[in-house]
Amino acid sequence: MHDVQYQSLPAPAPGVDHAYGDNVHLLSHPWAMSVLARLCSPECHQPEIMRLVQRLYGWMLTEVASRELRCERIEQSTRMRASEPQGIYRGQVIDRRQGVVVVDVARAGMVPSQAVYDGLHDMIDADRLRQDHVIASRRTNSRGEVVGTDVSAAKIGGPVGDAVVLLPDPMAATGSSLDVVIQRYASLPGGPPRKVVAMHLIVTPEYLKRITTAWPDLRIYAVRLDRGLSPPEVLATRPGTHWDQEVGLNSIQYIVPGAGGVGELLNNSWV
Repeated sequence: MHDVQYQSLPAPAPGVDHAYGDNVHLLSHPWAMSVLARLCSPECHQPEIMRLVQRLYGWMLTEVASRELRCERIEQSTRMRASEPQGIYRGQVIDRRQGVVVVDVARAGMVPSQAVYDGLHDMIDADRLRQDHVIASRRTNSRGEVVGTDVSAAKIGGPVGDAVVLLPDPMAATGSSLDVVIQRYASLPGGPPRKVVAMHLIVTPEYLKRITTAWPDLRIYAVRLDRGLSPPEVLATRPGTHWDQEVGLNSIQYIVPGAGGVGELLNNSWV
């Protein structure tokens, strides 16, 4: 007999209500917001920064995997089967045979990508899982403003057709880097991925506007939306209601309130 409670498992609870579209998920849960607040504080240094980023991405993976990875129904004996004939789990689990590719967008994405890749080994067969690497950096003008993205190297392990591509990039400020990376994966031989999912700690309204316009099918997850330079009357409204008036970036495209450069903090490198 199949236990009805296991046949269609519930998705995690939704996050913040907003007007950015159905593909944007703001997972501003109390635990995650508390850990992220500590991570962003001036008192937080290495090695604590490393641990907090790893924990946040381990938690976010449970949210993303439960919503975005394909499930199947199985019949699997438990250890109790040796003494009880009914020691069998019959119900839904994540399909271990689906293809998943995790992309390290270096340098800020190195630690998040490794945390997600490690966690996926608990639910995806090793021969269906891989980690790629793309080295991307902001290109700025003489005033420090972001004018583009330079990709200096990439190690992409093959086609991604029918795979889920995960992009764990902590700070989504302008969207220039992610736009370039997604373009590269969309044009690979063998066809585009089945699904592309971006996983961020913080996003800005400017990023959401750019990336959802360029890639309307992109699935976006973030712990927090930062729009701290918006007018007070806009901050008092539901996110996305006055999207064109929301401001999360300063004059040199750093996020406010933000964290102060996660790539630099993770690597203790300020160049």
